[in-house]
Amino acid sequence: MWSRALRSNLKLSKSEACIFFKNKIRGASTCVEGEPEGPVVKTDIPGPKSKQLLQELGSLQQVGTIQLFANYDKSIGNYLVDADDNILLDTYTQISSLPLGYNHPELLKVFNDQHNMKCLINRPALGVFPGEDWPKRLNGILSEISPKLPNITTMMCGSCSNENAFKNIFIAYQRKKRGDVDFSEEEKSSCVLNQPPGAPKLSIMSFKNAFHGRTLGSLSTTHSKYIHKIDIPSFDWPIATFPQYKYPLEDNQRENEEQDKKCLSEVEELFEKYEKKGIPVAGIIVEPIQSEGGDNEASPQFFQQLQKIAKKNNAYLLIDEVQTGGGCTGKFWCHEHFNLETPPDIVTFSKKMQLGGYFHTAEMTPRQPARVFNTWMGDPGKLIILQTVLRVIKEQKLLDNVLHTGTLLKIGLLELEKEFCYLLNSTRGRGTFLAVNATDSKLRDEILTKLKAKGIQSGGCGSNSVRLRPALIFQEHHANIFLDKFRQVLKEIN
Repeated sequence: MWSRALRSNLKLSKSEACIFFKNKIRGASTCVEGEPEGPVVKTDIPGPKSKQLLQELGSLQQVGTIQLFANYDKSIGNYLVDADDNILLDTYTQISSLPLGYNHPELLKVFNDQHNMKCLINRPALGVFPGEDWPKRLNGILSEISPKLPNITTMMCGSCSNENAFKNIFIAYQRKKRGDVDFSEEEKSSCVLNQPPGAPKLSIMSFKNAFHGRTLGSLSTTHSKYIHKIDIPSFDWPIATFPQYKYPLEDNQRENEEQDKKCLSEVEELFEKYEKKGIPVAGIIVEPIQSEGGDNEASPQFFQQLQKIAKKNNAYLLIDEVQTGGGCTGKFWCHEHFNLETPPDIVTFSKKMQLGGYFHTAEMTPRQPARVFNTWMGDPGKLIILQTVLRVIKEQKLLDNVLHTGTLLKIGLLELEKEFCYLLNSTRGRGTFLAVNATDSKLRDEILTKLKAKGIQSGGCGSNSVRLRPALIFQEHHANIFLDKFRQVLKEIN
């Protein structure tokens, strides 16, 4: 009976529920040896040493975003140790970028190998002088985790991955329009002056509350916080409305379906509007779950229809999996939950993947060399780390662990939401990629501050959301610690 109720309340598939109960029975362990039993707070955070280091660094650069200084020698597993020896249970993991937590023993071995070390220190210009094992390493990554796309382009970070993916989209769009003919002399001469026809007026459609990076092109598709964008020129590119769902989902199905329809209709209208403006839409960029903008979800049906609209308008679909990729939703790629008719044209990645880049169709590959290029084109050292990360994920069945722990976390958040309904609402997410809303931004910030004082490193997103971004090795006992501390905080605020 509880199994059926659990699946109904949390929208678990039968297979996900089976994994949950199987893990509950066998108690699969992914613990890192030497991990603390729980958080320990000795000083205010930031403590005296962190404050001193803030002064030192502040004389050299802007430090307004720094929360504390970490001791990365002492940090281990799911625990971050700061410069003042405070031990924090980390549910945020360097903004969702540590798949195996801190100092995982398998990762500490990676550069004991002399060949791997030489790949690290002789960092090559990969577009010109890749190492002789580079094709084998890339092919191994493709065969392990490609979202059914045949090609990969490596980059350094999420922003530059999206930035260069836009170029691939524009190149493919123009090639399809031009046909298999060479560039005209007019195109060659006009592009260097930033003029059409060589520099055509094209656009990328994005969504309100989206975050796709801070480089100039990516920033034109980022719409989450004014501080990212103010004073920076932006392209005249279309911005569609992303669905804003009511929770719980099962009680608001009709209203949320209307949200989907309304937003998709706006997408179609923007295609027409920008075609008439002479700035046709070459592609759409979208996050499977809008992360920085507030952990906003959309249904599989929304994404299925969005893909159909893109294809109907001869545009390409780019799914930004920088935060959602790497297993945190219980599948390696979040868009795998959506049962799309075909794979997206491009899937960008970074964070848990250690390096940046994107998987893409053959159509996205430029015919001429040096069109998508920079000195490093990624980092072999990061790819070597990723190989070990993928092996550990497979050997320790970490995606199963994510589903199991994520279910416990979601149950716990829903129970807290019910108990403190005047403080919390709208629990949502997949796997351990979860969020819950506070009633306003002031309360959210107070919750985060009090959690840190109790030894929980956490994060926010949007205007009033508390978000969880734990490592894939985050287990049941870690979830219980977090939920217990969260409840203590809510009781204190109450």
